[in-house]
Amino acid sequence: MANHLFVGAATALVTPMNGDGTVNYDEFGNLIDWQIDEQIDALVIAGTTGEGATLSDEEHRAVMEFAGKRINGRIPWIAGTGSNDTAYGIDLSKAAADAGADAVLLVTPYYNKTTQGGLVKMFYEYADALSVPVVLYNVPSRTGINIEPDTYVELGKHDNIVAIKEANSDIAKIVETKAKVGDSLDLYSGNDDQIVPLLSIGALGVVSVLSNVLPRETHEMVHAYINGDLEKACELQLKYVNLVKALFCETNPIPVKCAMSHLGFCGNNLRSPLFPIEPQHEALLLNAMKEAGVNVKC
Repeated sequence: MANHLFVGAATALVTPMNGDGTVNYDEFGNLIDWQIDEQIDALVIAGTTGEGATLSDEEHRAVMEFAGKRINGRIPWIAGTGSNDTAYGIDLSKAAADAGADAVLLVTPYYNKTTQGGLVKMFYEYADALSVPVVLYNVPSRTGINIEPDTYVELGKHDNIVAIKEANSDIAKIVETKAKVGDSLDLYSGNDDQIVPLLSIGALGVVSVLSNVLPRETHEMVHAYINGDLEKACELQLKYVNLVKALFCETNPIPVKCAMSHLGFCGNNLRSPLFPIEPQHEALLLNAMKEAGVNVKC
């Protein structure tokens, strides 16, 4: 593929919220600007980390519209618009395109999970209906369904399905997928502990939770590898292993929302059924942030 959505690190951005649960757009705008200033390569808006699943339809559209205007073409951005209701997901994806999204990120359907053949039909429905490219999001730990390598081969035949965010912890499956799809689908790691391993088999980067906290460093990890400095890339991957582990000590985005509050970017406010981090895990997270050289402000 000659054109790629991005090469490097894309932050799966948190959505700052007020104490009453409403979106804090002042904090959101400041966070977007900071990420871009810190050389992040792309942003994912209203994905899992952005609590897109608990945004109302009106809020989801407003968040995307705000992000599109604030980013204003400075870097690519991808909207999380997947749903277990295909018709609704298509409608939301069209709103993302209207807001200026460069692509949409579509998770496999959760709860009413489909078959492998159903995945092909569903993603083709999206791709046929949309004017922006589709990124497939595979996260079986959340959805209960895995996109199998042969299914990726079929999905890669559609011109408007262009990439994979792969958050399957089974690296052997990911290697098999890459071997089978070749260049028909771009590959991005969806796990921060697998960035360099997946770059080694041809991934173009990562959709990252870590880069909420360390955007410049995550960008540098990927670009060091791409530029041939494998030693530096591996050094950074290993340097942040404890921080990555701490960022997932509870369900994402609970820990990263806490981390961003300690950096002064937003309050530690989440939508139910998610609640602020347990005190013992907050202590673990803060310790990992300090060990990694993060400038904790509060």
